[in-house]
This record gives sequence, C-alpha cells and structure tokens, in this order.
Amino acid sequence: MNSIRSNFSAMTAMHSLQMTNRELLKTQGRISTGFRVANAEDNAAYWSIATTMRSDQKSLSTVKDALGLGLATVDVAYTAVSSSADVVSEIKSKLVAAREPGVDRQLIQKEVTELQNQLVSIASSATFSNQNWLSVDSSTANYNATRSIVASFSRAGDGSVSIQTITVDTSATKLFDASASAAGILDGLRDANGDLSSTGFSVASLNISALTDSVADLASIESYIAGASKAVTEMTDAAATLGTTKQRIGLQINVVTMLTAAIDRGISILVDADMNEESALLQARQVQQQLGTQSLNAANAASQSILSLFRN
Repeated sequence: MNSIRSNFSAMTAMHSLQMTNRELLKTQGRISTGFRVANAEDNAAYWSIATTMRSDQKSLSTVKDALGLGLATVDVAYTAVSSSADVVSEIKSKLVAAREPGVDRQLIQKEVTELQNQLVSIASSATFSNQNWLSVDSSTANYNATRSIVASFSRAGDGSVSIQTITVDTSATKLFDASASAAGILDGLRDANGDLSSTGFSVASLNISALTDSVADLASIESYIAGASKAVTEMTDAAATLGTTKQRIGLQINVVTMLTAAIDRGISILVDADMNEESALLQARQVQQQLGTQSLNAANAASQSILSLFRN
C-alpha cells in the first residue's frame, strides 16, 4: 500500500542503512586501532582478562629488570672472590718461599703486605648498586646476611599475587667484617691448623718480617701456609656458590622472557583484530553502504509517483 503519511520502504531502507553504517564504523575502528576488543563494551570478559594480563606483563618486565640487577650484583661478588682467591694463592706461594731457612723474610713481607692491601682493595671495591657482599659490617642495625633477589611474579586462581625470590647467604662469602664479634674469610683469626678460631692470626694481617729460623718461627710460617690454603678453599667454595646463583638467575631471566612473550601472544589472540578479515569486511560493508544508499533513494523516489495520479 502506498501512503503519503508513511513510506514503509524508505523506513526499512533507512533502518538497514543505519545498521550497515554502525557495522562499518566498528570495522573502521578495528582497523585504525588494531584491536578487535578495544574496550569493555566490545567484549567485557576478554577486555577484563587482557587488562589483567597486561598488568601482570608489566610486573614481569619489572621482575626481569630486578633479575638483571641481581645478576650484576652476584657477578661483581663472584669476580671479586675469584680474584681474591688468586691473590691469596700468591700469598701462600710467598709463605712457602719464606719457609726456606736463610731467606730475607722482611723483603718477602713487603710483597705480602702489598698483596694484603690488594685484598682489601678488591673487597671494598666489589660494590654494585650500593651493595657490597664481601666487605661488610654485621654490627649495623640494618645488616642482613641473607640477600634476596626478586625472581618471579605469579597470580593464583583466586586473583591473589605472590612474589618469589632467590636468596643468597652472604655470611659464607664475606671476606671482611668490621664487626668486633664476627669475621670474614680473610680477617678471621685462624689457629695453627689454619681453621677459623677465636685466637690466632688472619690472612689479611699476618706478618713474617720478624720471624727467624727457629723451630717455633718455622712452625708459625707453616701455620700461616695452612691458613692461606684453608682461605683459598673457603673462597673457592664461596665462588662456586655465587657461580651457581649466577647460573640460576640467568635461567630465570630466560624463563621470565619466555613468559612475557607467551602473555603477549595470549593478549593478541584475545583482543587483536585480524587485519585480513577486517580489510575484507571493510570492502563488503562499503558496498553494502552504497547499495543501502541507492535503495533509500529508490524508496524515496517511489513516493513521488503518487503525484502523477493527480496530474491532468
């Protein structure tokens, strides 16, 4: 039925054109942003998941930075301990030479003193990011022998989050301790067998310049040799501990890197637009828009035919 009050064909064509325009705008938005789900109104569930995953991804990125910082700190300590072990080995060789009767022990002591100074220099300079694990003062109020390195960030099914850490016990790796009630490997007192004790000598301060060829003095030199040898063994163990920690941190960095990439892929699957599909939809909806416009024009033109009925 043709009516001058209502053009049903035009109304239908207009409704169809409006729907096509809305879909066209959505497609254009996906192409311009690259997202299939750009906000909550597109898909509330996927948007919520993606937003949470993006937050966790940023946290993992921070964890990776913390691991890099921790790796550098451990590496500095490891390098310093290894270098110190080499210096103590050199001191031991000097002491072995001093064991020979008739040698100039004052001259040997000058070399030993320089090596002892070198040990102090190595330990004091083994600092990274204001942390020194080799030259410490355990008597300070904020001292903590257990150092923690942030290693992972995880979210449980109930939404709660937790932080995992890699811990390092620096009490077994410290070379010097300024506290009167504690000591490190190099400034700790040692007995005649070279073991750490409450009395005796330390590798960092032993002195052979006044020793003679007497039986007692030669025994003292032998105890110094035993102490230096034990110190090298202890530093070797400390270096092994630090080396193992370095390896673990390196592996954890790789794990965090892979997790970050996996989360990125997961977010992409949830919210990213398929540009091939969207490109095809854009062309299709542009054609639909053109056809809808033509249909609306035809419907509007049809109503004009009613006027011909009233012409002479």
